[in-house]
Amino acid sequence: MVTLKEIAKRCGVSVSTVSNILNGIPKVSEDTRQRVLQVIKETGYQPNYIAQGLRKKKTKLIGIIAEDISLFSAPIIIESIMSYCETKNYRTIMVNLRLYARWNEQWYQDEEEYYSVLNPAIQELLSIKVDGIIYVPGHARNMGCFDDDFSIPVVMTYGYPHTPRFPSVVIDDEKGGYDMTEYLLKMGHEKIGVIGGRKDNIHMDKRLLGYQRALYDRKIFYNPDLVCYGNWDRESGYEGADTLIRKNVTAIFCFSDVIAGGVYDYLEENGLEAPEDVSVVGFDDQVIAEYFRPSLTTAALPLKEIGKKAAELLIRTLDKEEGQTEQQMSQIALPCTMVLRKSVKKLI
Repeated sequence: MVTLKEIAKRCGVSVSTVSNILNGIPKVSEDTRQRVLQVIKETGYQPNYIAQGLRKKKTKLIGIIAEDISLFSAPIIIESIMSYCETKNYRTIMVNLRLYARWNEQWYQDEEEYYSVLNPAIQELLSIKVDGIIYVPGHARNMGCFDDDFSIPVVMTYGYPHTPRFPSVVIDDEKGGYDMTEYLLKMGHEKIGVIGGRKDNIHMDKRLLGYQRALYDRKIFYNPDLVCYGNWDRESGYEGADTLIRKNVTAIFCFSDVIAGGVYDYLEENGLEAPEDVSVVGFDDQVIAEYFRPSLTTAALPLKEIGKKAAELLIRTLDKEEGQTEQQMSQIALPCTMVLRKSVKKLI
């Protein structure tokens, strides 16, 4: 491997001069800078970031742990993290735990399986001296994957850490549930059914709370019989639609776009149409929502914003001067964005 010393010798300058040029420190003439850069290009020199990090005790390397990159939310968050880090001259390295690929949805009920994959990933990142870690879960839940005395800074996305030491950037699910319900109420719907996920799911609980608050603010009684729980899948949408249509709801609020697909299936099979017979809204704004017929009104998740904010929080922590303190929110909830399409009928 070509070394800094060899580059300096070929250019007739000091090693510190080459180092300054590589680090963008303007202490040399433009002619010298161009000559050094040309030799670097010709020799294919690549800095040894690990060695630099050991000397400086800072590698400018951030680790990303993803529970499974096959989930629709993960790639957008990760890309946004990487993009922001790049603008701040930080490099990233990602570990994909592949939890859903390994064990479907059973892994989060089995701590032994979970930690058998997580712990080696953490040790791998620590061994290459990452400065900090951003964790990207598959779904929102209360999490204790890092000990209170963990040696480097951590930021959580999409999840809720067990300690305020680790800041988290999450979706404001409650406001999203409120805003969507309020929109349906403004369109004249008062008998609004809900199809969601499991009862023990944070997304479900918070979106349902937003739905309940919107009804309360309009002085409409909450009817638990109009709430159907499921597994966030198309089958849950189909079964929930069968239940709710029989109860004469005028609108169905699906807590995911995939669930809405099941509602559309039920309507088609039973000679019904959205929004003429029943209005339908979703949540997530996945790609499929735009291609439903009619196209689906839904709530877009702030996934890019979550990734950027998480990277910003971590890098701000890493870049602060020694001894400097900064007041940091332990949890930041970012709002969803309403995407109005053609699946809601105005009743008044």
